[in-house]
Amino acid sequence: MFEEREIKLDSSWSERLKGDFETGYMAELREFLREQEKLGKTIYPAGDEIFAALNATAFEAVKVVILGQDPYHGPGQAHGLCFSVRKGISVPPSLQNIYKELVADVGFVPPDHGCLSEWAEQGVLLLNSVLTVEAGLAGSHQGRGWETFTDSIVNHLSVDATGIVFILWGNYAQKRGAMIDRDMHLVLESVHPSPLSASRGFFGNHHFSKSNEYLLAQNKAAIDWQLST
Repeated sequence: MFEEREIKLDSSWSERLKGDFETGYMAELREFLREQEKLGKTIYPAGDEIFAALNATAFEAVKVVILGQDPYHGPGQAHGLCFSVRKGISVPPSLQNIYKELVADVGFVPPDHGCLSEWAEQGVLLLNSVLTVEAGLAGSHQGRGWETFTDSIVNHLSVDATGIVFILWGNYAQKRGAMIDRDMHLVLESVHPSPLSASRGFFGNHHFSKSNEYLLAQNKAAIDWQLST
């Protein structure tokens, strides 16, 4: 599904992650994806969008990290940014709840779409822990190597940058973020925005306003969370 010679990755990330692409775990991950394709499995997102989050937000530009789990597994949904869907695709339930919290927290006006690329352009790294999924099977590519790769991304940000906000929703994201240096960065945690858990602490977490308060204290520009229609 992706080969090293075909990978188009922003140079700020490719230099830092070069060693990961040369490891055995990545070779095994490539082989797994090849086998899935040979078996006729549909994999999301498309190959040229697997690293979309990194290409949308260069390393030096990262101000906020929102850590998701794995891509949406429905047709047309996943496009490489966690929680985001392309315009024209119905807004998924978890993102609807994110919008509700934004309304209460920062006076957000929900758009008629679920595309979060404007956040990525401002320095919000929308990173899933697992970067691919089989159509219709949530979590189907967990434990195949992606977690090691995205842990490396989080570690580079934790060690080589300062003053980043890491937003970790749910136990899965919080476990992945255990390595973050909390003296150097702000870590915001709550339950996941899923309809199954949002009412138990996601609503009212004020993570969006808290992120901006911290960024301003770090002499960084705040994120304009409002999305254009």
